[in-house]
Amino acid sequence: MERTFLEIEYIDKKTKYDGSQLAPHWIYKTTGIMGDAAVAFCGSCNIPYEHMADLEDVLAKDSIKADSMLHFICEIFGKDCFSAVGVQNAFVSEIQSALLKRGVSVVKHGDDLFVGKGKLSISIASVSSVSALIHIGINIDKKGTPVVTASLNDFSIKPKEFALDVLKRMKKEYSRMVLASCKVRPRI
Repeated sequence: MERTFLEIEYIDKKTKYDGSQLAPHWIYKTTGIMGDAAVAFCGSCNIPYEHMADLEDVLAKDSIKADSMLHFICEIFGKDCFSAVGVQNAFVSEIQSALLKRGVSVVKHGDDLFVGKGKLSISIASVSSVSALIHIGINIDKKGTPVVTASLNDFSIKPKEFALDVLKRMKKEYSRMVLASCKVRPRI
């Protein structure tokens, strides 16, 4: 039997993402899943400055919005910001792999995905007093975005089906990461 360490769920209810969801226990309060978890849902995106986690975006007075995105939120307990960025990187890589499997020529730059000059995703990792928090948003279409974008609709990818594939991939990868960190002998 394969051991897993990350609970996953797709939330069917459309939810407007405004950054307030990047908060400790949001997944637990929304789904009832307690502990390390990743969820996905669809909805618009409009993040006001008071909810922006990326200080570069705040200082640049950037606008982060889209009419329709596929959102992933992940919460890992007892981890620091460096660990959050590591899990974020693994998550974005799993999304990239799922897109490549579907024939999309997607390139990863840092924690963002691009198709040609079009930005496909937004992403941030942060921490709360109890957990590491990650948000990744993937454009479903190009409406309402302030920059040149790519979208799932460009490639006829159904958001829910794609989200479930990515969540399963991330569950497997996160579990692999946990087990890899547990199997090594200490060096003295």
